[in-house]
Amino acid sequence: MSRVLVVEDESAIAELISINLRHAGFEVTIAGSATQAQYEVDRVLPDLVVLDWMLPGQSGVALARQWRGAARTKELPVIMLTARAEEGDKIAGLDAGADDYITKPFSTNELLARIRAVLRRKAPEALDSAVEVGPLLLDPGTRRVSRDGTEVKLGPTEFRLLHFLMTHPERVHSRSQLLDRVWGDHVFIEERTIDVHVKRLREALERVQCARMIETVRGAGYRLTQQSSALSA
Repeated sequence: MSRVLVVEDESAIAELISINLRHAGFEVTIAGSATQAQYEVDRVLPDLVVLDWMLPGQSGVALARQWRGAARTKELPVIMLTARAEEGDKIAGLDAGADDYITKPFSTNELLARIRAVLRRKAPEALDSAVEVGPLLLDPGTRRVSRDGTEVKLGPTEFRLLHFLMTHPERVHSRSQLLDRVWGDHVFIEERTIDVHVKRLREALERVQCARMIETVRGAGYRLTQQSSALSA
């Protein structure tokens, strides 16, 4: 389930978007200001942001530009949804880093189609491509994980788990989501078994001082982070 952050200060519009997105199978969070939007992004990185231009405190364009300039959010998909319909406004929004630009009034069906299109374009690289997050490099082709040339020995399950986390960094995944995506929905194991594999993965990553990249989010699940604070041990 993709997580969408709707940044809109008009509650009626925000609720309309939220209802339609939820009916389409998305998980939705609403923020009514730039400050709240930044808080939500810092808390859990969404899969996509629907961003209004005119917001209390800071404009959506400034916020998009800020996200594009930060390592953690530079690839965050952003769709601007605004009443500003002049050509110059559209250019400014796209130049600030928006992946798409929709003007109000808008069709909810078109918004959903645009969201799906942006998410398809922003999908993770092919499963056989090498993935690099922070200091860790994972190569599915050779089934090797390393940091600065030092190889990390992993079992097959821990390798699959790390691969999934590295291709979805900064996002919180519940135990049930990890069970479906890493083990498959046809496998019947206790969700707590995932904790055992996470523990083994951390123990293996400890050899290269990367164990703290795997964070436990209390009451929610696990995420892999590349922030420098997680690497200082």
